[in-house]
Amino acid sequence: MTDLHDLKDGLVVTAQWEANPGEADALLAIVRRFLPQAQREPGVKAFQIHQSTSDPQKFFFYEVFRDEAAFAEHQQTAHFKELIAGQALPRLARRERTQHRFV
Repeated sequence: MTDLHDLKDGLVVTAQWEANPGEADALLAIVRRFLPQAQREPGVKAFQIHQSTSDPQKFFFYEVFRDEAAFAEHQQTAHFKELIAGQALPRLARRERTQHRFV
């Protein structure tokens, strides 16, 4: 595994999702299929998805990419287009993403 402190130019992306009512189980199934594929991408240094223990409708993503180009490539993968854009996003009531740099 990459030492995250060595990623001076790395890009951290966080996302918070809130499922539409009744969609949490469907989203969980989708992200469980998506996660191992995203983790194997060459530009991905870390990728974790979490489901809230207090509110199962909420999900938190923590992603570390080699650089901005790797993040752009990630969004063009077949698994992102099919599972996230095609299946997951329509099931969301809310989606927020932010980008960060290491300090």
